[in-house]
Amino acid sequence: MRSHLPLTLGDTLEDNANRFGDQPAFIMDNQILTHGRLLQRAKKLASAIEQQGLRRQDRISILSMNSLPFAEVMAAGHWSGLIVSTVNFRLAPPEIAYIINDSSPQILFFEFQYLPVIEQLRSQLSSVERYVCIGGSTDWAIDYEVFIETGQDEGSSFQAKEEDIACLIYTSGTTGKPKGCILGQREMRVSAQCMSVETRSGPCDRILLVMPLFHIGALAMQMGVHFRGGCVVLHRQFDPTELLKSVTNDGITILHLAPTLVQMMLDHPAVTDTDFSSLHTLVYSAAAMPLPLLKRGMSMLGNVFVNLYGQTEVFSSGLLREQHRPEGSEKEKHWLTSVGQPFPNTRIRIVDDNGSDCPTGTAGEIIVQSVAMARGYWNNHPATLETFRDGWCHSGDVGIIDEDGMLYLVDRKKDVIISGGENIYSREVEDAVLTHPAIIECAVIGQADDKWGETVCAVVVFKPGMEASEEDIIDHVKTMIASYKKPRSVISVTDIPKMPTGKIDKKVLRQQMGG
Repeated sequence: MRSHLPLTLGDTLEDNANRFGDQPAFIMDNQILTHGRLLQRAKKLASAIEQQGLRRQDRISILSMNSLPFAEVMAAGHWSGLIVSTVNFRLAPPEIAYIINDSSPQILFFEFQYLPVIEQLRSQLSSVERYVCIGGSTDWAIDYEVFIETGQDEGSSFQAKEEDIACLIYTSGTTGKPKGCILGQREMRVSAQCMSVETRSGPCDRILLVMPLFHIGALAMQMGVHFRGGCVVLHRQFDPTELLKSVTNDGITILHLAPTLVQMMLDHPAVTDTDFSSLHTLVYSAAAMPLPLLKRGMSMLGNVFVNLYGQTEVFSSGLLREQHRPEGSEKEKHWLTSVGQPFPNTRIRIVDDNGSDCPTGTAGEIIVQSVAMARGYWNNHPATLETFRDGWCHSGDVGIIDEDGMLYLVDRKKDVIISGGENIYSREVEDAVLTHPAIIECAVIGQADDKWGETVCAVVVFKPGMEASEEDIIDHVKTMIASYKKPRSVISVTDIPKMPTGKIDKKVLRQQMGG
């Protein structure tokens, strides 16, 4: 029996195994993994990892779509104090290699479908000593199930401590390479409790997760529902037909979707035949919800919507179900365009460029202070000093707080484009476009799109006497970065507007392009 209060994610696993051991923790493809079995598998996997010479706070990494093994690897880290680094499976091979090398894991878990990619990258991954393949094996990678069987049922000789790092979750930077957010055991457990409260989940709840678990959003939702012994129904990816079937057949009580996915769900012909009677919460995040879509959703599903705002670095605010009042006063209707008020144990300020507080209703940078925010960036002290200053996380987002304490997002200081719930940073795309031999200048902006929310548009200036087709430029960019980040359109201009400082004036550019 531990002498301290439960402040690790491993405590959650043990608590659920003790209290709800026979109840499902995960359901996927008709497979059930109970809370008791999840703890057993996590401990045995942690032991197998220890057999390879790893110790508490050593690193492992996983490249996988949503799967039960993904959940087990995360649980093994949560229980043992091993640090788990997740890899975005949508990235291009050079990006995958960078993240793995930056986090320098000794063991890499990967799904069989990514075997060709990992085989191509193996010579570059100097830290990896053991490869574990989920769903297959090869002469240089052991099968996942075979690997688990090398462990002992009692688990590793070490267990997580609250001061331990739990995860490295990589978020693309506005400049340079991706940054690994350092998320601690203590802080992630507090975040899980916060998400449990916001979704009002308990042991009888079932959340359907279709967003990828390598992202903090889906991971936080999973931890929040598990905080009180609930169940996660896991899909490999978003499919509106399968989602609607699951809502009816699995008695889903909580959904977590980006606004563009909410629209695809509501537009699907089967939505009228779906039984939403068990649903009490639909969390939308990752982007603003267009007001007409929100009102349509509420008319179809009832008062179930909850808006959560935050970043990998810190969760910030939420607009509760009770604050979604489309038929309320004019002030209450305006709340629907906000991202709500700060979470408990969280402070939000709006500051100017000098760090001074802005008057109520005046736009400035959103900075956040929370007991659950990231500790900094892995191997990136300069970025840590820039973002985490004086105990506050500087979000890079521009916002306004009104007299009711409601937070409104005005613009994105970091020029992030949100397409289908995925963050795409303009600088990263610009750097890729500029490697094309015919292009001398490039500015990337988001353009409104009914399906994806925003799509990537590259505005380019060609070198004198040179040109290239839109298709050629897009194909070139796809070889440099993940396909989902590529421009959907390329517009050729003779001049890109500049500010007096010489920087590109994207505000004017968006106006010119009708954005």
